[in-house]
Amino acid sequence: MDPLGWGEIITRILIQFIPVWIALGLTFAVSVTFKRRLGLYGKLFDSVIGMFGFALVMFWVFTGIFGGGFGWIVTHDVLTQISGLKNKEPGIPVPDAEALGLYPYYLMGGDNLARDVFSRMIVGAWEVMKIAPFATLFAFMVGITLGLPAGYYGGRLDTFLSFLANLILAFPVILLFYLLVTPEIVLTGIPVYMAGVLFLFPIIFLTILFNSRFFTQPSKRNIYVALTLAIGFWVYLGIAWDADPLGLISFPPNLLVVFVAVVFVNSPTVFRIVRGLAMDIKTRDYVAAAQTRGEGPWYIMLWEILPNARGPLIVDFCLRIGYTSILLGTLGFFGLGLSPESPDWGSTINEGRKLLSIYLHPALPPAMALLSLVLGLNLLADGLREESLRD
Repeated sequence: MDPLGWGEIITRILIQFIPVWIALGLTFAVSVTFKRRLGLYGKLFDSVIGMFGFALVMFWVFTGIFGGGFGWIVTHDVLTQISGLKNKEPGIPVPDAEALGLYPYYLMGGDNLARDVFSRMIVGAWEVMKIAPFATLFAFMVGITLGLPAGYYGGRLDTFLSFLANLILAFPVILLFYLLVTPEIVLTGIPVYMAGVLFLFPIIFLTILFNSRFFTQPSKRNIYVALTLAIGFWVYLGIAWDADPLGLISFPPNLLVVFVAVVFVNSPTVFRIVRGLAMDIKTRDYVAAAQTRGEGPWYIMLWEILPNARGPLIVDFCLRIGYTSILLGTLGFFGLGLSPESPDWGSTINEGRKLLSIYLHPALPPAMALLSLVLGLNLLADGLREESLRD
């Protein structure tokens, strides 16, 4: 077979993404139809910038889910090496593809180990989606759980927690990130002990959340708190200590190290944002009204202050996912954190840049993918900021 032309390559790539186009179409159709009932998310569709950013982000979310999670988009196994296709150009035919039951082309060419660049780019999106959003969410739970009382109560508690946050932030972020994932630090077991502490915060946060909300309804409160503690500690044992009694939950050690590093590095910044918002909002009239009604401090913090701080926090959440994606790419570029054979974008860019002056195609697709995801997150944050200011 002859190599494909660029028109055929683009057409075949678009066909591979059919599940993503369908999911995007359905998401936009439902969202636009019911946008007036969807709060701040619905108002996002009144902003052209926000919609464009949302489309870019959701494109990679669906690509990660359908490609890396279900394997519908990928054309070849990301670790399979096919003889004769090392550093070959996009659209190159795969030898004996029909006999071997393989897709007949490498749509974006082969890398320096004769692996399919297109498939590795797709699965690389899944690697980002497995870490960046959830690690950022954990960091927000840590920052919110500590930042709200620091800003609300002030005094010695605020001084102590702010000192710890400033102590961590005194280190350059990237340097601290690198230190936490270096093999020497990993061998000491420090990341595991950090996971044991940091991963308790989501349980603490949700327990306090439900207890404060349903304090006057003991039967409902007890059910929510009991479910939170039971499910929370089950997941906690599996993720943090690899000790799930049912044997259903486990976390690869290298993934745990990266996850912990992201949470630890991002938490102090989130803490400072939440603390500042709490110090401002606690002076509002509706907080004074809640205090007059006799509401408890945690109810006021979680159900009066936090909802009114959602705009800046949602914007920062989107931006922080972008920062985390860049950090993950940087780690992969330097061969730290994830396993060496991982198809994450940073590792793929690093492998491709060694012959960048000769072959562009191995490094360019993952680099453009990372660029478009971070651009989408920034545009989404701009759209959310614009709409939250109107709210």
